[in-house]
Amino acid sequence: MSPLVLASASASRQSLLRAAGVDFMVAPADIDEPALMRGLIAGGGDGRAVAEALAGEKAAQISRRKPGQTVLGGDSVLELDGEILGKSRDLDALRALLLRMAGRPHRLISAAALARDGRVLWRHTSVAEMTVRLLSEAFIDAYLAREGEKLLSSVGGYHFEGFGAQLFEKAEGDYFSILGLPLLEVLAALRAQGLLET
Repeated sequence: MSPLVLASASASRQSLLRAAGVDFMVAPADIDEPALMRGLIAGGGDGRAVAEALAGEKAAQISRRKPGQTVLGGDSVLELDGEILGKSRDLDALRALLLRMAGRPHRLISAAALARDGRVLWRHTSVAEMTVRLLSEAFIDAYLAREGEKLLSSVGGYHFEGFGAQLFEKAEGDYFSILGLPLLEVLAALRAQGLLET
């Protein structure tokens, strides 16, 4: 049995943990993210609160199914002009979002949480300031054609570690958090929980 359960199907989060030598198993959470986001935003939650709640809910949900195991949940949201956005529903919606983001800054908020037996034990949130360069419609169309449906698994529709880096003029913040997981803080928390050697 792996000492850690990752409550996410995110290839990026899995890759980051694997590269850091963390032993884990994957059990993706099944929560209604759009509904939870709407409720949090209606209640006055900002991007940080939304990301933290989503990460915490994912970790708590899976930890209730896996008694005694430590579960890591993660989530990212985007803030653009004060609007909190999650993943795009389809490529047309993503195209419209990329047109909105072009030439402008946005905030990428990534949160992580550890839970055991339905209780969140730890959480951390990181904010990156991202500036998308001016993009032509031709570039956006070529980008969507090249990258395809996999972009829908990522808030903002970019994989910063790959071709998605071409969207940006500037990025300020923790690189790992931009990829979807505040890795150094997660590793410290896992050490504190006794799941990694000190």
